[in-house]
Amino acid sequence: MLTIVPILLPAVVAAITLIRMVRTTRLGAIFSLASSAALVAVAIALFAEASDGVIRVYRLGDWPAPFGIVLVLDRLSTMMVLLTNVLALCVLVHSVVTQLDRRGWHFHPMFQFQLLGLNGAFLTGDLFNLFVFFEVLLIASYGLILHGQGAARLQAGVQYVVVNLVGSTLFLIALGILYGTTGTLNMADMALRVAAAPAGDQPLIRIGAQVLIVVFALKAALLPLQLWLPRAYSSTSAPVAALFAILTKVGVYSILRTTVLIFGADAGAAAWAPAAWMLPASLLTIVAGFVGVLAAKDMRLMAAFGIIGSTGTLLSAIALFQPDTVAAGLYYLPHSVLAGALMFLVADLVARARGDTDDALTPDGPFARMGQYGALFMLAAIALAGLPPLSGFIGKLLILAASADAPFAAWIWAAILGGTFLAILGLARAGSILFWKSRDGGELTASRISAWASAPAWVLCALLAALTLFAGPVTRNAEATSAQIFAVGGYVNAVLVDQPAFEMEAK
Repeated sequence: MLTIVPILLPAVVAAITLIRMVRTTRLGAIFSLASSAALVAVAIALFAEASDGVIRVYRLGDWPAPFGIVLVLDRLSTMMVLLTNVLALCVLVHSVVTQLDRRGWHFHPMFQFQLLGLNGAFLTGDLFNLFVFFEVLLIASYGLILHGQGAARLQAGVQYVVVNLVGSTLFLIALGILYGTTGTLNMADMALRVAAAPAGDQPLIRIGAQVLIVVFALKAALLPLQLWLPRAYSSTSAPVAALFAILTKVGVYSILRTTVLIFGADAGAAAWAPAAWMLPASLLTIVAGFVGVLAAKDMRLMAAFGIIGSTGTLLSAIALFQPDTVAAGLYYLPHSVLAGALMFLVADLVARARGDTDDALTPDGPFARMGQYGALFMLAAIALAGLPPLSGFIGKLLILAASADAPFAAWIWAAILGGTFLAILGLARAGSILFWKSRDGGELTASRISAWASAPAWVLCALLAALTLFAGPVTRNAEATSAQIFAVGGYVNAVLVDQPAFEMEAK
């Protein structure tokens, strides 16, 4: 029964916080914080439940698949739900402490609807419901981008809406093609029908697969579809952008889930549909992202480009579609989310400490808690660049080692190592400007924020440290998750357990 809670709880709390008496008082923050804390507890319980390797299926209305809606609980989905809700709680606490949530009356309803969409996207076993949850999280993100108002946010928000409307249209086109050729949108059922499709349907299935993966690549901000992200993330408030660090990973998750399950080795002409172009695009994304870090003129833009670069690094492992490279990518995935979010929170703290909302990379005199925020920036920079001793270094080593025998190993190594070098240069430049050149520039700027405002950022640092200290168990879990992903038969049999005619032997 816990499987439905990550979807049901934020839906109920979002509705409650829409009530005028709640949303116009601190009751909204109380309900939202309590809900997010409860979601973390539920996510931990689900993660522990899935750790035994058994795939569990929740059937809404007790309708059997493929006729009813199913939620699928496995290692990958529970990992993503746990990561989402831990990040969300840290961001929400930061937003409440800094009173960002008071800049508009609808922050908490939108925040909870965002969690509803994210959790649903990771748990659903149906492509149409994946589209529905995509739309829920995107509609909520439209409101969150505009929260706090401002001309720059409105302009970036309009661009963000237009790009995602195009993506949603392509998503529906892909679903129409695939449903027309297979007669189903349940992912497990589609995997069987694609494998058994007649030769005449194979070219159309391949077209549908390519369009679908392009939509997910747009969500993941894979080059050349990444142009929407820097402006959107740098124009909104930094805590909202920190939550959005998980949005690109929804695209990565969808690429991994659908490609291996539906368009894998048994898919005929559609087998490994994105493999031919995804690796080159990923490597170019690494370069584009970290060149952007080097050229950025403010901290939020730098963090946004850092997310692009780290997503490219992650997809360079995923795009090989091998169990060992995917396992390396799954270790790096939570690190990339936490590191990107940490940089956005540090950007917000620095901007507030400097006495304004401008996080431009220009010397601006010393400011309160400069030493503490300097330490946070250093840790965030180490994490974002993937340097020792934090988990990004381990994640990149795992990716490099796993890809050593790949056909394009030299290009992968060159892109990752070159991107790391560019990130070091860009982040060192930013730190020098903010904390070295500013230290002698006039009188100390008094702090206007609570000393507790930095607590969520320190929690993210602690989580990154935990990924490093417990790298062994985390790596073993990533390997087990990768093995479960590639054991397609186990997923299909779990979802279609009431359909004996469709049983597939686990591989």
